[in-house]
Order: sequence, then C-alpha cells, then structure tokens
Amino acid sequence: MLEIILCSLVTILPDYLYRRYRQGKRLGREITLFSVWFELRFGIITCFMLAIALITMIFYFHPSTTSATLYYRTVPIVPETTGRVAEVHVEFSAPVKRGDVIFRLDNSRQQAALRTATAKIAEVDAAMLSAQADIMKAEGQLQEAKGSVQQASDELDVKRELQKRNPGIVPQRDIEKLEVTLAGRQGSLDAATASKQAAMVRVSALLPAEKASAEAALAEAQVDLDKTYIRAGVDGRVEQFGLRPGDVVNPMIRSAGILIPEGAGRRSLAAGFGQIEGQVMKVGMVAEATCISKPWTIIPMVITSVQDYIAAGQFRGGEQLVDTQQSVRPGTILVLMEPIFKGGLEGVTPGSSCIANAYTSNHDRIAAKETGAFKGFALHVVDAVGIVHAMLLRIQALLLPIKTLVLSGH
Repeated sequence: MLEIILCSLVTILPDYLYRRYRQGKRLGREITLFSVWFELRFGIITCFMLAIALITMIFYFHPSTTSATLYYRTVPIVPETTGRVAEVHVEFSAPVKRGDVIFRLDNSRQQAALRTATAKIAEVDAAMLSAQADIMKAEGQLQEAKGSVQQASDELDVKRELQKRNPGIVPQRDIEKLEVTLAGRQGSLDAATASKQAAMVRVSALLPAEKASAEAALAEAQVDLDKTYIRAGVDGRVEQFGLRPGDVVNPMIRSAGILIPEGAGRRSLAAGFGQIEGQVMKVGMVAEATCISKPWTIIPMVITSVQDYIAAGQFRGGEQLVDTQQSVRPGTILVLMEPIFKGGLEGVTPGSSCIANAYTSNHDRIAAKETGAFKGFALHVVDAVGIVHAMLLRIQALLLPIKTLVLSGH
C-alpha cells in the first residue's frame, strides 16, 4: 500500500493535475467514476508498473522476514550410568553453578568397591614391610651360609696341605667328606643368594606393580563413585526438573532434565530469508529487528554469518531414494545477526519470535572511480528505497502488540 501511494504521487496525481488544470476537465463532470480509467489510464498503468518494480526492488535488495528467532542451545542432564535416584539437590526451576551437584544416584556398590580398593592398597603396603623383613632375614642367612662355606673351605685346605706334606696322615675319607660338606654349604649359599634376590625383586618390582594396580583400581572405583554425582557442566539454570528420589534413570532412554546455559539465546538472532535473496545476503550488512517479547523497539543489528547450505535439501542415506516432491516447503537461507550495540538484546526473551530487515549498502561501489554517473544514480536509488522497508518495519513494530493482543483472538 505504501509503495502504491508513493508511485501514485508521481504518476496518477500529475496525470490528474494535467487533465484538470491543463485540459480543463472537471472531477465529477468529464472525470467521473465511470470515466476514470479512460481519463487517467496512462497514470494508472504507469503507477501499477512502477509500483511492481519498486516492490520488487525493495524486497530483493532489502529483504525482510518474519522467520527470525533467538535460538538457544540446551544441555541435557544425562548420567553416565544407570541407577536409582537417591538424592535431588535442585528444585523444579533453580540456578546452578558449574560443578554443583544436581542429583545423586544410589552408590552403595561403588562405595564398597572403593573400600575394597583401599584395603587392597593397605594389604600391599603391609606386604612391602614383610618383604623388607624377608630381605633382612635373607641377608642374615646369606652371611651365615658364607661363613659355613668359608669354614668348610678352610678346613679342606688345611687337610689337603697336611696330606700333601705328609701323605697318609689324613685319611682320604675325611677329605672326601669335607669336599661333600663344602659342596652342600655352597648350595646353601646359592639358595640364600637366590632367596635374597627374590625378596629384593618382590620389593623392587612385584609389590610396586601390585600397588600400582591397586591404586588404579582405587582410582577406577573413585571415578565410578563420582559418576553417581551428576553435576552441572556449565553455569546456567535447570528448568522443568521433575526428577525425584526413587526414580530410575537410564542414559540410553532419555535425559533426566534440561540445563539452559547462562547467556544462552542472548548473543545472536537466527533469521531465515528467501532463497531468491541469497545473492544479496552478505556478511556485514546492516539489519534491524523487532521482537514480540520487546515491543515498540527497533534493534540495530549486523549480519555476521550466512549459511552456505539450505537445510531443506539435506538427506540421510537409507533404504529408500529421496523424492523431491516430499520437500513441500522451500527452505530458507539461515542468517545470523548480532546487535551492533552492546546489550542490544537485553530484555528480549530467548526463543522469542522476531521480524527482521536487512539493508543493501552500495556506498563503496558508488564511491569507486570506475562507477559511471547513471550506474551511481541507480545504486543511489537502490539504497534510498530501503527507507520504505525501514518505515514498514516501524509500522509493524507499532502494530505488533495490537495484532498479538487484539487481532489474534484474545
């Protein structure tokens, strides 16, 4: 309607003025309701064609959409294990900080495993003390065996020396007995040495490995125990949390609740524009938006991201071929907008529906030296008609509460 009024000011109105004051035709006489088409046909046709061109130009170079929403990501509260709820530490709706316990599962089994692992470490420590005592005992036995070997060796050397000096003074049978005794005591020495080495290996390798295994089992038991305490991963707010003690939670079936991170939905506005406007949507374009949750307010914004893909065209590989007729509604180009000024989205409820406009700016092309006069004028016209969409957005912002509260059936 606004475009038609503007176009009529430069088409129908001059045509009427020409016929009224130049040709002398009078309204109600020569220009009547039945002759208005014949008398003003040139102005009406020109107005209609100009209005169509103006509307096309405005909607193409300065696109608008009513599909704009402050989307926000929610974090599902999912335990890592299945169990029965023992304690709930938050209400139906409550703020939480990172690390706060939201609820606890029954952990009697995990506590028993933790106590078993702790006892195992104590058992290994006691075995370490016993092994050190065994080393000392083996050291004593080794010294005793060395002494016995030395004694037998010395006695055998004496007997052999006596027999060498005076053959027959020492019976050969005594020398053989001493040799056997020395061999036996040497075996005892070797056994004592091996016993000491075994005790040392037990202290230096076996028992530390057992302790490391016990400590790993303790750490695993502690991790399993910690899994029964479901904590908040980020600062935020738990909403619609209906879990109660006695409920059984299973992470494979459903989450236990929803956590909304702090600041979610207050950074950027996601808007879907028509596919035909994909050629003019660029990062850095100035935009404006008005939201239902914050009426009568225009929020200056800037486009920070333009998605290169249209979600309606995606498919998953499966057992059936995709039929394009299944895509009944054409997809839109997803655009992310952020407020130009800090705190621009304050007061806008996350998830609120909004209306957004984007404005094409050709200032750099107009200022370029290679741009001719006619082309520069045309680009000026393109930029100037953006004020029409800006006016329409402000009219929509003004009428939005009325439309929502009065005309929507309340």
